[in-house]
Amino acid sequence: MSLLRQKDGHELLQMMPPEDLAEARHDFRFIARNEQKPPHGDWTIWLFIGGRGAGKTRAGAEWVRGLALGLPDYSAKPVERIALVGETFADVRDVMVEGVSGILSLDLFERPLWEPSRKRLTWPNGAIAQCFSAEEPDSLRGPQFGAAWCDELAKWKRADAVWDMLQFGLRCGANPRQMVTTTPRPIPLLKRLMADPRCAVTHAGTTANARNLSANFMADIVGRYAGTRLGRQELEGEIIESRADALWTRETIEAARVDCVPEPGRVAVAVDPPAGGGTKSDACGIVVAGRARDGCVYVLGDETIGAARPDLWAAKAVAAYHAYRADVLVAEANQGGEMVRAVIAQCDPRVPVTLVHATRGKWLRAEPVAHLYAQGRVKHAGVFRLLEDEMCDFGLDGLSSGHSPDRLDALVWAVTELALGRSGVPRVRGI
Repeated sequence: MSLLRQKDGHELLQMMPPEDLAEARHDFRFIARNEQKPPHGDWTIWLFIGGRGAGKTRAGAEWVRGLALGLPDYSAKPVERIALVGETFADVRDVMVEGVSGILSLDLFERPLWEPSRKRLTWPNGAIAQCFSAEEPDSLRGPQFGAAWCDELAKWKRADAVWDMLQFGLRCGANPRQMVTTTPRPIPLLKRLMADPRCAVTHAGTTANARNLSANFMADIVGRYAGTRLGRQELEGEIIESRADALWTRETIEAARVDCVPEPGRVAVAVDPPAGGGTKSDACGIVVAGRARDGCVYVLGDETIGAARPDLWAAKAVAAYHAYRADVLVAEANQGGEMVRAVIAQCDPRVPVTLVHATRGKWLRAEPVAHLYAQGRVKHAGVFRLLEDEMCDFGLDGLSSGHSPDRLDALVWAVTELALGRSGVPRVRGI
């Protein structure tokens, strides 16, 4: 076992003569935390679960570099073919390859050639890393690899299909391996990997990498969400199941997910305006849904905008109305009343606005919508991660992770408009 595996790298830095320190501080062998180094043992999958900013991307980039160059503690010899798989090709390019912690950011003596048009990296020794989008499982048919790095697997829209296709391609060399770096969500594939005896799991929270993160981020974001359910998932890297009193479960939402959407007969953009305005207000929930001839409501988009002035969230809502060719824009009138209609009219007076008033608590308004999900009458046309997180953490207190569920509120208004009468009784099937 090397000395680097016996001691923390930062301890070794303290032991070095000053003339070697400058170079060593850029060497990942010395600055990596133990959980960022490849695990011991006979594993085929390395699953690195971590919070936001925990150093997952840097660990993945260094792992790929170590494999390509055949570096000690990574590979006995260079791995000639490596797959890089991200949520989209843009994510592979912007995070895994060109990102601040990506492969091209590393302090390399043997820098790979990056060819974006060919979606590949080529090292001077001939090792190649090819880029793939998790949106296109069939793109993994045919190519073969000796290793793969999968980033943010918990966000992949077609996780199982992509994972299956990748496994068929891992057939080069004596011991094909793969690394998965992700902030967790309780999706079935991630749970299966964690239970797989061939999988080595390492874990790190955001605070473990605090020395490399903005002080403002640590104070504002970590300080705000630490201890909440959302914070435990996004910062501490815990798998958070649906809360016991939640109206929705992950299983219900996964069962509602579809790849194909029939032509909707009526489309609604629902807006949950924030109380107040400006950067200190809540987010403005904006959700788009359509009702098809099969009687089901299909959630088409989550266009929610963060804290912003009324003119900005109104412009975003109007843009969604036109982009989805909607028939109506539904807005809650409790916050501002006619001001909501007026600010939308300033953006486009042709947009028809229906104002709705919340006369019951959030739970009571959401309950009929949750029943429609249970009956299979509401579908998700894709993955809406932040919206779905709010749904699974929405309880009797009317809050999600201790905050107002702005996305969920907009969803409830959209589904209510399309599928429920004013009395809360489901409408008959058909348009």
